[in-house]
Amino acid sequence: MTRMIFINLPVRDLQKSMVFYTALGFTNNPHFTDDTAACMVWSEAIHVMLLTHAKWRTFTSREIPPPSASEVMLAISCESRHAVDAMNEAAAAHGGTADINPVQDLGFMCNRNLADPDGHVWEAMWMDPAAIPAGG
Repeated sequence: MTRMIFINLPVRDLQKSMVFYTALGFTNNPHFTDDTAACMVWSEAIHVMLLTHAKWRTFTSREIPPPSASEVMLAISCESRHAVDAMNEAAAAHGGTADINPVQDLGFMCNRNLADPDGHVWEAMWMDPAAIPAGG
């Protein structure tokens, strides 16, 4: 079996979050979706489980961080610079916040950071490994 990652995120409004992640390019897996959780697929190996706060609390008693907190930044690769830009535009148009950190462009790699409606931080990035300067 291929190794996979399932990222679990607590969300205040499941439907709004599903619309947001769909706009970013994720697809919904209805086999793991109900009125308390939704499985949003980025790739064969990467799945994001959106969990209502009530559902989240069945897994842990730890506090849900406020939207202004940044516990992790989840980086996902995009097919092109244009796709990085498009993801940030979609975030801003669907209840998230684009460019929460300064844009980085190193020539061979670029990234832009966004936050979803609950403040979860994502980094949309593109890289051309063949263009990495010699010596790193």
